Amino acid sequence: MHHLLLSLATTPTPLPTPTLREGISEDQVTPGLLGFIMTAFFVVATALLIVDMVRRIRRVRYRAQVEEDRMAAAAAADVAAADAQDGLESTPRQSDGDGNGIAPGQPRPQD
Repeated sequence: MHHLLLSLATTPTPLPTPTLREGISEDQVTPGLLGFIMTAFFVVATALLIVDMVRRIRRVRYRAQVEEDRMAAAAAADVAAADAQDGLESTPRQSDGDGNGIAPGQPRPQD
């Protein structure tokens, strides 16, 4: 293993050639105008998709928050209605002198 690392470290790397090899033109190794246009298209499309996704996520969060607030208000109204109903049902009873409570509007029991 040590010999392999030593040989890799001492092997010279080839020098880069300043010109293209024979038979290869500049158009064959660069993307050119079409490559630039396609890359720009994908960048713009990706940016628009990200903006749209952020807008949709924000809208969903806002709708969930509004729904949560609406449910909390409905629950509070239900609690208030139940408290009001309990208040009507638990009106103080009138005493008939014998200690028997008679609800208002109820006939007196006959002995």
